[in-house]
Amino acid sequence: MTPQNQFVNIQLFREYFRRILPNPQAVSLAIILVVSFVLIYSLSDILMPAFTSIVIAYLLEGLVAKAESYKIPRLPAVCLVFSVFMAGLIFLLFYLIPIISQQAMELIQNIPMIIERAQTGIMRLPKMYPKFFSERKILEMLYTLQRELIIYGQNMLSASAASVVGLVSVLVYLFLVPMMVFFFLKDKHKLIAWFVQFLPRDRYLSVRVWNEVNTQIGNYVRGKIVEVFILLVVSYATFAAMGLNYALLLAVLMGLQVIIPYIGATLVTFPVLGIAYFQWGLGGDDFMYVLMAYSIIQMLDGVILVPLLFSEAVNLHAIAIIVAILFFGGLWGFWGVFFAIPLATVVQAVLTAWPRIGDQKHDYY
Repeated sequence: MTPQNQFVNIQLFREYFRRILPNPQAVSLAIILVVSFVLIYSLSDILMPAFTSIVIAYLLEGLVAKAESYKIPRLPAVCLVFSVFMAGLIFLLFYLIPIISQQAMELIQNIPMIIERAQTGIMRLPKMYPKFFSERKILEMLYTLQRELIIYGQNMLSASAASVVGLVSVLVYLFLVPMMVFFFLKDKHKLIAWFVQFLPRDRYLSVRVWNEVNTQIGNYVRGKIVEVFILLVVSYATFAAMGLNYALLLAVLMGLQVIIPYIGATLVTFPVLGIAYFQWGLGGDDFMYVLMAYSIIQMLDGVILVPLLFSEAVNLHAIAIIVAILFFGGLWGFWGVFFAIPLATVVQAVLTAWPRIGDQKHDYY
């Protein structure tokens, strides 16, 4: 690098920091982002019920606002939405989850039989294609697969048994979270006013970023919940009508797979087609019907539901989505995966709004 190029680069850095550092709007946004990230990351284990309540209240706020648009006062609107939420929670806890758990346990207990049937079919490969498959390698692969599946099944059973120990924690969640959700909804404006007094005064840029992100996150998350519900209902009706085993469990997987774009659809293919194969084999028409139904559901989801529900969503590159899933999922588990795309949208909005060398100062003052 020539001395002239070095001088130009140094001048660019100086000009950039000269414009950014004295800018109170950029400094306020940076402070808010850093403090929020540190608090959430460091206190996520301790205050997880509070964070969960905030997320649920944020999702329900759209329904409350919709009810208010019909001239319903806020308190009755909150009570109505909260009652629907509690009815759904009770239905989930006392009806859906017990059935799903029972089907999952039955599937785990049938793993040895499934492996035995798969072994019978796979052992035909060396005879049919001796140049590509050897009997010894296939036996080694099957042994490794059987051992891993049995260990995985035992771990799930152990986790289910250990969950009894955490029953007190579950009860605390079931009591605290709904109560906090109600008060977050009821006293939304008071809580926001109390919180805003601790923010820097120069926060126009932060407000602009929040306003840009708020609508996108709300639409995305609510649309994703609707998509999960539609896929779950349609898949269950289809699988149950076809007589497929573990129909409700597979329908739940079909619904949840949309939370992880690209990866989820690939992962859920194996249990759906695998159970259909072990139930009917490849010889009959039933397996082909399941394959066709599964393909049609996935196609309708991609062609109709996604454009209809997410027409205003921010376009993110596939690499950005996968990186966001890996990063935020590694930080916060399920919630990190669920909010990976909204959080990536936040990052994109911040980078878009962040002052650049060519920006005018009055844009941020």
